[in-house]
Amino acid sequence: MLLSLNTCGSTASVALGVAGANEIQILATASLAVRTYSARLIPEIAAMLESRHATLRDIEAIVVVNGPGSFTGVRVGLSTAKGLAEGGGIPLIAVSRLALLAGSSGLPHVLAAVDAGRGEYYVGEYQNGQNLGEVLLSAEETVAAAKQSGAGVLVCDESVAGDAPAATSACAVLAICGPVYVQPPDAAEALRFALGRFRAGNFDDAETLQANYLRRSDAEVFRSARAGVAT
Repeated sequence: MLLSLNTCGSTASVALGVAGANEIQILATASLAVRTYSARLIPEIAAMLESRHATLRDIEAIVVVNGPGSFTGVRVGLSTAKGLAEGGGIPLIAVSRLALLAGSSGLPHVLAAVDAGRGEYYVGEYQNGQNLGEVLLSAEETVAAAKQSGAGVLVCDESVAGDAPAATSACAVLAICGPVYVQPPDAAEALRFALGRFRAGNFDDAETLQANYLRRSDAEVFRSARAGVAT
């Protein structure tokens, strides 16, 4: 049995699944509303396991989406996954949110972009599943990157997904490169995406695994500003 956590966006999700030969059978999923992650994540995992008459001893691996996204969400999900993995001796697989988005597209060459707020996007370029780089870009820089790479652009923008991309000025700029807007991949998608790594025994070190923030938190920026350090 595999456990998956994705707390990077405005809605978090948890999933349980069983690894088959070529696919994951999803046993249970649950969603958590924003600002409830820290209080509800562990109880939701416990309730989900109880509903399947299972315990942490039945978990063969934990999959966690370790960013980029909400600083608080990423921190809560990653610390929970690492705590469970280290405490229970459970293998851990970390998945980039951008890699997950790119993998769900089915495109051989894609720029996966996630709304980072402030008119910026977390952008990852992937070709045939290979990570060619993940960076934080402005909407204008994202358009330039798309033109230079020739890749298709897939956008996970929770404020406009499924709607016309004109809700923000950043979205209006991004519309120039004709992106496809999609809903955020959830924890069940992360399980499917990580199946190959699970089968190969390609796990992360829970002790040294870091969050994939791609930019500093507001608190770090403000501390640097007060100290007179350029940001």
